[in-house]
Amino acid sequence: MRNKILYIFLGFAVLSASVFLSSCTDKKAKENSIQKHTCPMHPQIIKEGPGTCPICGMDLVPVNSKGTSKEIILSESQVQLANIKTAMVSSGDFKSSKVLNGRLLNNPELTEVVSSRYAGRIEKLYIKETGRPVSVGQALFEIYSEELQTLQQDYLLQVKQAAAFPDEQIYKTLREGAKSKLRLFGYSNAQISALNNGAKVSPNVTVFAKVSGIVNELSVNEGQYVSEGSPIMRLENFNQLWVEADVYPAEVSQVRIGSLLKVSVNGLNAQEQTVKINYISPQIDPASQLLKVRAVIQNPGNFQPGMQATVLLPASRIKAAMSLPLEAVMRDAKGAHVWIQTAKNTFEPRMVTTGEEDETQIIITSGLENVKEVVISGTYLLSSEFILKKGSDPTVGHNTMKHD
Repeated sequence: MRNKILYIFLGFAVLSASVFLSSCTDKKAKENSIQKHTCPMHPQIIKEGPGTCPICGMDLVPVNSKGTSKEIILSESQVQLANIKTAMVSSGDFKSSKVLNGRLLNNPELTEVVSSRYAGRIEKLYIKETGRPVSVGQALFEIYSEELQTLQQDYLLQVKQAAAFPDEQIYKTLREGAKSKLRLFGYSNAQISALNNGAKVSPNVTVFAKVSGIVNELSVNEGQYVSEGSPIMRLENFNQLWVEADVYPAEVSQVRIGSLLKVSVNGLNAQEQTVKINYISPQIDPASQLLKVRAVIQNPGNFQPGMQATVLLPASRIKAAMSLPLEAVMRDAKGAHVWIQTAKNTFEPRMVTTGEEDETQIIITSGLENVKEVVISGTYLLSSEFILKKGSDPTVGHNTMKHD
């Protein structure tokens, strides 16, 4: 009886051990079967097991975890394909700027309105559409005016009287007065000389351009009657334009008449110019809550009103500052980090603290002590490769630093 009980007890013990080992093996196998997955397009997405990316909907792929080292080693071909470039860490003067939205406008100070100096009928328009360029001395229109014919006849009469009585000053004065009237009515010196040389008196006169420009507005048609002072056309001179920029209320104290601005027209950045502010709006626009400032900019020939421009307002200057290109710094909710080169084709993430920045550079206030070389191109691809190989975020394990 005792032997029977002993055998039962031993059998139960063996069975229990077998079940326990089987359970541990299944648990271990299950743990091994759960692998981290990430999105090829958004490597910051890391999940336990397969699934889809919540951002783009792509299927997650398993990561290839190889150790816990923070370094990642790439082949020469990988470095070239990823366009990974590095730069030596150095210090120098840093000038920060505020980026303002700007636009190019017509300069109304160079606008010329061509109007009729006498009442009459437009016999002919030599410029019949807007957008046409006009040069100095070019014929604009021909007008019929009986008043102008009377002035011509009066002038020729005074010329004859002055010639008949050369010693009488009164006739010379009357002749010059008649000539002045013709000039006031738009008659050119060449036209007056033509009258002196025997040209026929005519009620028709051709008006010539006194300035160059682009016809921006045409107010009459052929055959139309106009009164004295009626506008005929408007010429715009685009040799100089206005650049208008928007300033936020917090930046108003940084602008004053004479302040220098750097202006680059979108799409024509190589033609950057430095201009001076010559006008500041006396009040903030109640609709946009922005203050408008303005400067004159020279037109190299391909600027046009309506073009958008980027305006840089100098903000501050810091000496002996360590700065990097903006694309060298990756920022997220955990802070900012860069990639440093520790050996040939070997890279390591490093958390940094950032300071002021402008449109191209950013100051690094701490985190790069004793660092010689920093990656300035291809940082995103390095982070993606790190996640795919290591199965973790590059910033995991680093102390999160706040931005200044």
